[in-house]
Amino acid sequence: MSLQEKLDAFKADFQAGKPPYNVPRSVIETMHSATTELIASGAAGLALKAGDKAPTFMLNDPDGEAVSSAALLAKGPLVVSFYRGVWCPYCNMELQALQAALPTFQSLGANLLAISPQRAPNSRKSVRQNALGFPILSDPRNDVAAAFGLRFELPDYLVELYKGLKNDLPVFNGDPSWTLPMPARFVIGQDGTILYAEVNPDYTRRPEPEDMLPALRSANRTTVA
Repeated sequence: MSLQEKLDAFKADFQAGKPPYNVPRSVIETMHSATTELIASGAAGLALKAGDKAPTFMLNDPDGEAVSSAALLAKGPLVVSFYRGVWCPYCNMELQALQAALPTFQSLGANLLAISPQRAPNSRKSVRQNALGFPILSDPRNDVAAAFGLRFELPDYLVELYKGLKNDLPVFNGDPSWTLPMPARFVIGQDGTILYAEVNPDYTRRPEPEDMLPALRSANRTTVA
């Protein structure tokens, strides 16, 4: 089963209110409205695209160690996934799919990392629960996400919904702004050029890890040449 098929199956159960979620229809409709508004805003069209230069960044891993994108790119291409948080089941399923593809990425000389606004303890939980062999870096205030054109502010009605669901982003993220990154994935070549970019304002839609392999193979051919 593909990643998107797994996401679709989860979404169908969630929206049907099946246990253990038992989500009222009003909650589903509010989430739909917020996603529809984000799509209509055109925000995804402003994000960085293939051919653009990727911003360099240095962020801490869950153990507080600084990770430099420049240092990783000196070793090979870089796969970057922007991740909303441990509270997002769609994101966790995507992380699991990326973990399954990690050996293939590594065979092509690439490093893989995820970036999330969440605090280090939540990233450690994500790594542990999803059995990840790659780090989740903490992006305070979504500043790196903003540099990639991904940061957006939740509408007030969605903030109130999240509060009612005990999904308190300021606590998860250590940041009062109520912002998130749009889910996104990038392949960055060693010269800093983005070779692959996928940004979707609908958080239930994610590309397959295999979609990035042509860009990684192209990066290898360019490096060898």
